[in-house]
Amino acid sequence: MKYEILQSNNYYHIFNQGNNGENIFIEDVNYIYFLKLIKKYVNPIANVLSYCLLKNHFHLLVQIKEVAEEKKVSKSFSNLFNSYSKSINKKYNRSGSLFRDRFKRIKVEEEVYLKKLIIYINLNPIYHQFVTSLNDYKHSSYLSLISEKSTLLKREEVLFLFENKENFIYHLTYKKLEFDEKLTALVLE
Repeated sequence: MKYEILQSNNYYHIFNQGNNGENIFIEDVNYIYFLKLIKKYVNPIANVLSYCLLKNHFHLLVQIKEVAEEKKVSKSFSNLFNSYSKSINKKYNRSGSLFRDRFKRIKVEEEVYLKKLIIYINLNPIYHQFVTSLNDYKHSSYLSLISEKSTLLKREEVLFLFENKENFIYHLTYKKLEFDEKLTALVLE
């Protein structure tokens, strides 16, 4: 399978799941460690707009920074996933591939799709029936996006896409969103 090259100034949906459907996050400290690795490896080369970490898969929405070189971008994501895999394998006495395959990436070219993807990623815990309220799920970007606390996310950019925080919350909480075929196909089975 040929993978899209991650290019500067473009938005990408990055996602993957556990090998054979296995969990990639076993306990809370794993989610925290994965986010620390994102800060270490991804934040220098990309802006993170949204994320969702579920037991057996994850979603990231990033915009590659203008100064990022293609080789450095690929290496940064590789370092993220390799570091995390090695840590989980060591901590839980396992061996072999943690992830199903190389990470998937889809280039986001239209603002309408970008907005739908932000909604989709943040609604993932509800879609997969982990919670019934986004306020109850701590491993996604939703709480950081609606908070006033400092964050590494591009909060202002996300909220601007929806005009303001209230409208963003409205879209995620009250508006019934029908996922079109392109988004539904992104759900990892």
